[in-house]
Amino acid sequence: MITPYGHLTYCSNIHPGEKWDDHFKELQENLPYIKKQLSPDQPFGLGLRVSNEASVELSQPEKMAEFKKWLDQENIYVFVINGFPYGGFHNTVVKGDVHTPDWTTDNRLNYTKRLFRILIQLLPEGMEGGVSTPPLSYRLWWKNDADKIKATEEATQNILDLLEELISLEKDTGRVLHLDIEPEPDGILDNVADFVNWYRDVLLPAGTDYLQKKHQFSAEKAKEIILKHIQLCYDICHAAVAYEEPETILNSLQEIGIRVGRIQISSALKVDFSTSKEIKRKAIETFNEPVYLHQVVTRNSDQSKTNYPDLPQALAGWNDKQEEWRVHFHVPLFIASYGVLDSTQNEIIKTLAIHREKPFSAFLEVETYTWGVLPEDMQKPIGQSIVREMDWVKKILGNPSWHELPSQTSL
Repeated sequence: MITPYGHLTYCSNIHPGEKWDDHFKELQENLPYIKKQLSPDQPFGLGLRVSNEASVELSQPEKMAEFKKWLDQENIYVFVINGFPYGGFHNTVVKGDVHTPDWTTDNRLNYTKRLFRILIQLLPEGMEGGVSTPPLSYRLWWKNDADKIKATEEATQNILDLLEELISLEKDTGRVLHLDIEPEPDGILDNVADFVNWYRDVLLPAGTDYLQKKHQFSAEKAKEIILKHIQLCYDICHAAVAYEEPETILNSLQEIGIRVGRIQISSALKVDFSTSKEIKRKAIETFNEPVYLHQVVTRNSDQSKTNYPDLPQALAGWNDKQEEWRVHFHVPLFIASYGVLDSTQNEIIKTLAIHREKPFSAFLEVETYTWGVLPEDMQKPIGQSIVREMDWVKKILGNPSWHELPSQTSL
């Protein structure tokens, strides 16, 4: 939906369906209710998740025509696509395979090109659009620094191949499209600081050289094109798990001129181990589920940090020197605490407060996708859950006294 602070939506990765017909059915069953509650008289924007299999099917003219007709009838528009998970995301074990295939492969490149060709057909007139994508690769797949550097270089070259596609699409249609790279714990780009370093030290030099040779652009023109088409997907949950502050993130982006293609509004679990340590350790065990990766970053008594690739390893490594945990678990936004456990809700509030004063992205996307794997007492009908999330964000954006807004403590 259109707000004074940009287009606000939610990501359809919350709905199952790896085949297009299955996912479309979920959208048809849920979106009319959600739109009626949130935007009954105005267009409603959707952040579309399309798996690789679904992208092949939706590329068929008859499937695209059917979808566009339905969007028009329901007064719904699509302006961003989630291109992070390539394959199964529901009713299967995802874990590290969420990065498969990575940006070292032709499969990732071709899938992402297909998503942009889909998006260009769905975008409303006059709008730009973005596709989110993984942080190059999963760093735990690479045995040593040399292998990781090689993977980074291969991934960068494939992204430059995609850049060529985006330049061509803009030339043909006049539409600006951007790849929104999403740092995630244990990605090669683990956090925004890693992303900025890669962008400055690898992407810009390689991209400038590539565009100068291929198009005879000046160095200044080449940089302008890269900055336009390769942007950041700022996931607030991921930044919070990395203990990154929004002011620091935005300052580092501004130094280079990197744009934020979208803000993904999401919340992580936080555990303060200064009190009730054993009770909290047992409480966090209830979130140990087998589907998604739940990376953990601990802040220790000497202010060092320890990274664990998943919650089971963190539980096994728990010790008295750990003062705080941040857990990559996309918990509901509107809940500040879960019994003795906390969330990083305040990081959302801080980030959106900055955005409200000086908007730094045109797109905001709620991305709470773990409803189905939450403890049973926290699960509600999916439509109601989405509406509550979106309403909470609207209140935060629309309330000048955001710091006085009470947080709910339970479902």
